[in-house]
Amino acid sequence: MTHQTRFSSTALLVAVSFVSSSALPFISTASVFAQTSFNDVPTNYWAQPFIQELAARDIIKGFPDGGFRPNDPVTRAQFAAMLSKAINKAPVRGGVNFVDVASNYWAANAIQKSYTIGFMSGYPGNVFEPTQNIPRVQILVSLANGLNYAPSQAPETILQAYSDSASIPNYARNSVAAATENRMVVNYPSTVFLNPNQTATRAEVAAFIYQALASSGQVTAIASPYIVGQSVTPPVQNQVRIPAGNTIAVQYSKEKILLGPDEKVPLSLSVAQNISNSQGMILIPSGTQVVGELRTVSGGSQFFANELVFANGRRIAINGTSRVVTTTEKVDKGLSVGKIVQNAALGAAAAAAIAAVTGDRALATEEILGGAGISTLIGLFLGRDSVTLSSVNPNTDLAVTLNSDLLL
Repeated sequence: MTHQTRFSSTALLVAVSFVSSSALPFISTASVFAQTSFNDVPTNYWAQPFIQELAARDIIKGFPDGGFRPNDPVTRAQFAAMLSKAINKAPVRGGVNFVDVASNYWAANAIQKSYTIGFMSGYPGNVFEPTQNIPRVQILVSLANGLNYAPSQAPETILQAYSDSASIPNYARNSVAAATENRMVVNYPSTVFLNPNQTATRAEVAAFIYQALASSGQVTAIASPYIVGQSVTPPVQNQVRIPAGNTIAVQYSKEKILLGPDEKVPLSLSVAQNISNSQGMILIPSGTQVVGELRTVSGGSQFFANELVFANGRRIAINGTSRVVTTTEKVDKGLSVGKIVQNAALGAAAAAAIAAVTGDRALATEEILGGAGISTLIGLFLGRDSVTLSSVNPNTDLAVTLNSDLLL
């Protein structure tokens, strides 16, 4: 469940120490005792500068084993704790007793503060869900609204920067546009993919919080090719040709993709491993996005690649396809929807078919590729006792073979 938070115009401030109860907050210098390097965050790690700077200000911490665990998910309680360290604001509303946050819960004070200053809200029935993972879009909404940012032009114009802008929830579009304008958005490995509904990681939250501080002039800006809107000049390279017939291994966040009859959906995959020449020069880094379309075709389903999107925003046309995947999955009346959609992405027609045949229409919208609604398609499948869907394992089935030479 998503929710939109509201905030006063008070700026986001780092509050590590105070002169007195009435003194203005200030940005602390690095503590002599603060751990600023971690054994799992090398110097070339994409978020290392953000993590190091926030750790120096005691806003974030590592673990006893010397690690930071940058790829671990962030829960609502953990985000509240980070906000508690990074923000000083007067309360804008009274406290509330959340039924699932005991007074002795480790983050109880941080959760209460994040609520009273207007950065986080609960769910109906005074439920907070402290262990629920928080998506990237909610982090950005919280920070943008906390800084009282508003877009200076039409949000839809700004959001064209993202290839997956259709998946940004309606409630968040203004705030994400404002965050984008103020260079608060950090997207790794590609700036054009926001992945708004993906659970935020510790590294991503560190980057977002630092950029929120930088946007309001409270910390020195960090140069990174992954900050959306920051001009970074790509290195000049001689043009390289990868001949037709070569194959690019790809990967995807879901284990399965289901398509309905005569369906095609937009799909972005990631290059699974570095592609190098014979001298060891990396031509296409792992994580580069392969943008295209997954379609049902005669005999099965097939991915058609049309663009490579590099981390620095560079785009190159590509003409490639996967093999035709012939695997199918039969959905019968009465079958548990949970088993069908577990770790799966669905085309709108597939989702409609599942809903119509099983009678369960509570499919999460984030599972639907392309953001399409299913209500208008359900009627096509009503009355059926079963339906056969195309089933693809994107991590093994969709390796892209070049149909023509690729010029880099």
